[in-house]
Amino acid sequence: MTVSAPTASLPQRAMMPVLIALSFTHLLNDMIQSLIPAIYPIIKEAYRLDFGQIGLITLTFQVAASLLQPAVGLYTDKHPMPYSMVVGMGFTLSGLIGLAYAGSYGFLLLSAACVGIGSSIFHPEATRMARNASGGQHGLAQGIFQVGGQTGGALGPLLAAFIIVPRGQGSLAWFSVAALVAMMLMVWTAASYARLDRARPPKAAAAAVAQTRPGKRSVAFAITILIILLFSKNAYSASFSSFYTFYLIGKFGISVQNSQVMLFLFLASSAAGALAGGMLGDRIGRNKIIWFSILGALPFTLILPYADLFWTGVLTIVINLIMSSAFAAILIYALELLPGRVGLVGGFFYGLSFGLGGLAAALLGEFADHLGIEMVYKLCSFIPLMGLLAWFLPRLSEGTKGAKVGH
Repeated sequence: MTVSAPTASLPQRAMMPVLIALSFTHLLNDMIQSLIPAIYPIIKEAYRLDFGQIGLITLTFQVAASLLQPAVGLYTDKHPMPYSMVVGMGFTLSGLIGLAYAGSYGFLLLSAACVGIGSSIFHPEATRMARNASGGQHGLAQGIFQVGGQTGGALGPLLAAFIIVPRGQGSLAWFSVAALVAMMLMVWTAASYARLDRARPPKAAAAAVAQTRPGKRSVAFAITILIILLFSKNAYSASFSSFYTFYLIGKFGISVQNSQVMLFLFLASSAAGALAGGMLGDRIGRNKIIWFSILGALPFTLILPYADLFWTGVLTIVINLIMSSAFAAILIYALELLPGRVGLVGGFFYGLSFGLGGLAAALLGEFADHLGIEMVYKLCSFIPLMGLLAWFLPRLSEGTKGAKVGH
């Protein structure tokens, strides 16, 4: 018994470079995706779009990103395909070039859909690999993986402010280099993961874990609550990713570049929140993190619509720091409820994340056209109240032992 632990830890330590590489590919993948909302102020003027059409671009991208993910995850749970990530990045590359040279609104929608399809192929398999590379520290592993994605998402507005805004829509094509680098890194990651996975000792049977899970009704009830909580998070986040720059420009009269920098600061706080949420979830439990990450933002969201420019910047960073800790905790919680379904759960929840965010963006775009952009932020300030639903989640201790329903 005492000899086996060090032996098992060797492949776990060897997996850390794979986990870091997955985080960096996540960064490149999400950086390219984040260029879509980052160029909205440019294409809104160039193509004479209204807020509803802007929201439809987000909806197209995020629905395309959501439809395939559960199917991809279900398939790769039974037939792992680490190299499928390269194919996904190929779709992303084609969509990126299409966005750079789109001659019509319809082609913008098609190109955004290609980027979404690339994301739908990348996330389920990358999530499964990150889970298996965790060495048992699932929250930490997901936190590291999420840091890459959140950092990449934050870079989009900054790159837009200093490259795309001064040089125009065609400069999007320059970022095809990032897609090519990601494809090469994905090839290395897939090969390294496959080699190390073969060397890893077999896991203990999952039957014991399955016996300690809540019943099917409790699992279905918990998954439903997680979906509602995920929607509340993404609905609020969509108001920023799609319309924050317009809000800042309209209310405070700042330049497009300055609004993009403030959007970067908002999104950059996601990286710290994601890592903290993953690490703390390992220590204090997913329920507490989920509860705090949504409901805890409520006081700040209520104040935000009435703040001046300085405090708007401060409050948005605090809000996103708190709310971004939710996703890793929600995903790991769902994985503990459904062990052995990593690809399916990863694809389902990433897919929901994109799909619900896109739906929210489209609805908020229509509200903005009819009620004004400032009213949208006043209405959205009450969304974190949905965090109260976390009260009804089953309690799961480490390894899903001793699960209890209710509080």
